[in-house]
Amino acid sequence: MTLPWLESIRVWGADTPVVTDAATPFPKRFAALFMGNGINGDHWWAKGSGANMELSRSLEPLAPFRAKLNVINGLYNRPAVGVGIHPGQTGNILSGMPLMKGAVLRGGISMDQVLANHTGPETLQSSLVLGCEQPITGYHESNFSMAYSSHISWQSADSPVPMEVYPSLAFDALFENRGNQRAKSILDRVKGDLSTLSRQVSSEDNRRLDEYLSSVREVEKRVDGLRGEQAKAASRARDRGRPLITMKRPDNGLPEDIREHMKLMCDIVALAFQTDKTRVATLVLCRDLSGLFYPFLNVRDAHHSASHNDLSDAYERISRYYVSNLAYLAGRLDAMPEGEGTVLDHTCLLFLSNMWSGERHDNTKLPLLTLGGLGGALATGRVLDYRQSGDDNRKLCSLYLSLLDRMDVKLPRFGDADERLAGV
Repeated sequence: MTLPWLESIRVWGADTPVVTDAATPFPKRFAALFMGNGINGDHWWAKGSGANMELSRSLEPLAPFRAKLNVINGLYNRPAVGVGIHPGQTGNILSGMPLMKGAVLRGGISMDQVLANHTGPETLQSSLVLGCEQPITGYHESNFSMAYSSHISWQSADSPVPMEVYPSLAFDALFENRGNQRAKSILDRVKGDLSTLSRQVSSEDNRRLDEYLSSVREVEKRVDGLRGEQAKAASRARDRGRPLITMKRPDNGLPEDIREHMKLMCDIVALAFQTDKTRVATLVLCRDLSGLFYPFLNVRDAHHSASHNDLSDAYERISRYYVSNLAYLAGRLDAMPEGEGTVLDHTCLLFLSNMWSGERHDNTKLPLLTLGGLGGALATGRVLDYRQSGDDNRKLCSLYLSLLDRMDVKLPRFGDADERLAGV
């Protein structure tokens, strides 16, 4: 179990504190949150800047973070335009490389994995790749593999990073729970070390430790209730002679309430960043062609069907709900002190979808948000509009090059871009 930042031990992993924060830059983190099938375009806008930024109905959950928010309009993923709907619009959302049709997967490494290759040697896990919905298999009518609809994180041109959809397994990987260790609280396993540590750090650090340990235990309790369901689901799949991936929730062991599922995955990302277990994460809240339902939003249709009426009040509620998950993760990170700021201040959260309009399958512009300033490297509190900038100047991969720069990864080219995004 690793620790959050403590003022008494200012260097990550060092035995003694140092004098100045200038000598100990905080880790920069990146997480991409993905929502498939677009948003309600009538209620996706922002005006103004900073704390006075005016937000549309769908973006209202982000009101507490106006000063740390960027609303980016008009960018597009050119290799995904005009190639066919759904999987061809999704599998390269973080790579910007053309996708191959047919039986052979071919695209490009995603920018999160470029970052993971850079920061991985400094952390226990190179990245977290999480999802809230099982991947789908087979082929779309456009002759693209459905693997492209399910995965946004790719470790190479032909291999997606395996996506963990079970909160219990994601938590166990984060805290290295193995075998019978899963039956014992992680806090009990480190009780002796914590007792020693509490006598060595400041009173303020002890307060931080108490908050951190309470947070870990709260997530652990929620995960414990799901671990048994996942084990039962695996047993059911074996008994029925069916792959677990083909079963529907809750028979597949995933939480029946997707609100709890998504919050847990956000909590796991937050804990991973707070403890510097990893600095890179992706979270597919809902995949392309998603079959998730929203009875708590009073929406009758499944996600994909609802997106075909994307300007409806029902789909606006869906769009706002997904933004609220981004706000939840941002709030968790912003509540974690780190030096004079917070973990959110040293992070970039990217929220995006594979299209603007689900009804028209229009991806000539994409909804994009960023939260967090990467330790001051990324200006925030802005509305950036590239709709009239010309196609060569509004590439999604140009934004990725700019973000990679700010995370100290310098590349001459990424995806279809060799220029940084102006104004970022």
